[in-house]
Amino acid sequence: MSYLPPDRATIDAILDTVHFNDDGLITALAQSADAPHDVLMLAWMNRAALAETLETGQVCYYSRSRNALWRKGESSGQRQTLVSARLDCDRDAVLLLVNQTGVACHTGRRSCFYHEVVPQGLRDTTKPEISPEQLYGKA
Repeated sequence: MSYLPPDRATIDAILDTVHFNDDGLITALAQSADAPHDVLMLAWMNRAALAETLETGQVCYYSRSRNALWRKGESSGQRQTLVSARLDCDRDAVLLLVNQTGVACHTGRRSCFYHEVVPQGLRDTTKPEISPEQLYGKA
């Protein structure tokens, strides 16, 4: 299944219904479109990031630490291609079903959600598939 973007007027009409928070952001949850449908990561989008994502089909987030748009995979090559975007009932969160190239987490793991709560505390459920140094080309 591939994503077919609406025209710009339709995207603007959709964005007008989104309930961005006081900082102009919406929670964005990325989930693998392929089985087993792993939750890959949670990030933030502002209006421009959501518009770009809906228009291009390449996932773009808003980086709160850099105060700038963050095009997933721009420096690492680990891109997310949109398959489907779904707003929740309150329209204050978006679920992005994506085809993930490589890993989603900056730690080199497929998913950012790898710390499992167990009776003894936290347990890592996966090991990195690639080192962050390899991922970002830093020695």
